[in-house]
Amino acid sequence: MPHTTPGEPDVAPADIAPADVDPLVQLVSPTGERVVEPDNATYRSRVDHLTSEDLRALYRDMVLTRRFDDEATALQRQGELALYAQGRGQEAAQVGSAAALAPQDYVFPSYREHGVLQSRGVDPVDRLRLYRGADHGGWDPAEHNVHLYTLVIGSHVLHATGYAMGVQRDGAVGTGDAGRDAAVVTYFGDGATSQGDVSEALVFAAVNNAPVVFFLQNNQWAISEPTSRQSRAPLYRRGEGFGIPSVRVDGNDVLACYAVTAEALERARSGGGPTFVEAYTYRMGAHTTSDDPSRYRARAEEDHWARRDPIDRLAALLRAEDGWDDGWAAGIEREADALGERLRKEVRELGAPPATTMFEHVYATEHAQVQAERAWYEQYENETSTEAAR
Repeated sequence: MPHTTPGEPDVAPADIAPADVDPLVQLVSPTGERVVEPDNATYRSRVDHLTSEDLRALYRDMVLTRRFDDEATALQRQGELALYAQGRGQEAAQVGSAAALAPQDYVFPSYREHGVLQSRGVDPVDRLRLYRGADHGGWDPAEHNVHLYTLVIGSHVLHATGYAMGVQRDGAVGTGDAGRDAAVVTYFGDGATSQGDVSEALVFAAVNNAPVVFFLQNNQWAISEPTSRQSRAPLYRRGEGFGIPSVRVDGNDVLACYAVTAEALERARSGGGPTFVEAYTYRMGAHTTSDDPSRYRARAEEDHWARRDPIDRLAALLRAEDGWDDGWAAGIEREADALGERLRKEVRELGAPPATTMFEHVYATEHAQVQAERAWYEQYENETSTEAAR
């Protein structure tokens, strides 16, 4: 698979580590101009059909994702959430890739894919149930074809590969029926590439030609460890080592992320097997709200990437191509304000679930031991309540 684009990754020279100097797919420059080069012609054809309305829809999802991120962070600081994993700066990678999904495709996120969930229609309050401790998951995976957030680093990548092998064996790949053929996409970070589960997933996906897209968001920091401490080669080459077509894309370019993912998903649905995508982006916020990135990152580096904000880049493109309208933009801001107000109100209203919910969803079918334990607990709870009432 081609992985060339004009120039090198748009990072400050002083910040470039040996693993970071490599070409990547880019369709929109940091200043909002279309990048037209022979090397990216195939990917440009993937976005030719996108209208100004389509670009506006991407912009809306990115803005709402950013507002969701800011409000969730504020709620955690106020003690309303136990923890929160910020996604600021990764909106283009998430929203762009998710926009390429078909309804029947299935998503396995890690715990930071708030933009993917926004694109797939997962309710904003439901996304925070886990972080508030009100639910083990937060939403019905079957409703949106989005699995629950996974906190164990890299484990869901192996789950996604197994699910994709199941899709393949169910005959939902390569039939030529656009409404039936399905693919699986799994999102993970640069730190997860050091986990054994990810390597195992790549092995199984490659040898079984599984219809799965490995979407790595390389935000350059695995908590406090830079990518240069994890790999001596660009991370997309991990996929090549397993015989999987691999591509590196500018993760702050929403159109490039859409195009690369669209091609990978089409390959998977048609029976062409897996693809490894590295979206080269930057985590503008903290790893989680328990992290202080100022202890290991330079302010100059953060300022450099703030000037390459993915939302600003798409806004500049819309303005350059007469797709911007101040009234429309103001409407999105009002929508964002309403989202913030709803989150502040409804998240605070989330009560503690009944203790018996711990026995639910343990197995797909009823299990005798779980039923016995539940019965014991309910009896214990009733006796305790009766004793307290005396």
